Amino acid sequence: MDIKHKHQYKDLSAQAIWDTIQDPEVLKEVLPGCRVFEEVGEEQYEAVLGINMGPIKGEFTADVEQVDKEEPTSYRLLVKAKGKPGEIDADARMFLEENEKGTELVCEADVAVTGLLATIGQRMVGGVAKVIMGQFFKDIEKQAKK
Repeated sequence: MDIKHKHQYKDLSAQAIWDTIQDPEVLKEVLPGCRVFEEVGEEQYEAVLGINMGPIKGEFTADVEQVDKEEPTSYRLLVKAKGKPGEIDADARMFLEENEKGTELVCEADVAVTGLLATIGQRMVGGVAKVIMGQFFKDIEKQAKK
């Protein structure tokens, strides 16, 4: 399933967004339902997220890795998460581009799901993913402006 999301950061540089989105403490604070976000290796993290949106409820443990970093314009985020509702395997490409308004972040993700998540259907899972990403990017903006 392909998921694409854009967010415009008004009056913020790509470097300011990059620095914010690369801070593990900020990520722990802004990831919806995040209980744990710990660095376990270079650019590798373990996370525990509690999600409660519509039919998708439960705790997920996730391995997160950042690769192909090109500061401050792009990186890939590889996520493998498991929980009672199923498993999520995501490969997200993040692009930051400055424009006259500030910086636009584009996330293009290829996501595979199994278990209950797969039976719920791509449309429902995609909708929930977009809500979560939207909230995440808004919260990153608040942190970047601090």
